[in-house]
Amino acid sequence: MTVEFPSFTSALLAAKKAKGITFADLEKLLGQDEVWIASVFYGQNSASVEQATKIAEALGLGEEIITALSAYPSKGLGPVVPTDPLIYRFYEIMQVYGYPMKEIIHEKFGDGIMSAIDFTLDIDKVEDPKGDRVKVTMNGKFLAYKKW
Repeated sequence: MTVEFPSFTSALLAAKKAKGITFADLEKLLGQDEVWIASVFYGQNSASVEQATKIAEALGLGEEIITALSAYPSKGLGPVVPTDPLIYRFYEIMQVYGYPMKEIIHEKFGDGIMSAIDFTLDIDKVEDPKGDRVKVTMNGKFLAYKKW
């Protein structure tokens, strides 16, 4: 089973490539993080009309893109094990380290979860003579479970 992306995703990515624009360039234009902007391209978040207009203008796309980018998103990949190697590695990380992470979060904070709503995600390149490294920083508000 493959993941289906919104119909506008391929148009956005093709225009971005044709213009030689990076997500970091769009971050400077919008004042929003590059990861968040990429999530808008994949329909996981929605932009304001103003943000969508700036994206459409930067990429030379029309009104239909503004409407699509500012619509309510559908979140998630669906009930599939990812087959893309890079995305699968994050799935694998959760398979191997998910319960240890959960245990340590509970030790440090108590019974609760990390918010994916009040959340940031940063991706950095760390140069290393043995091979460059990917640094992923997830930063979410702790939300304690309510007791009633």
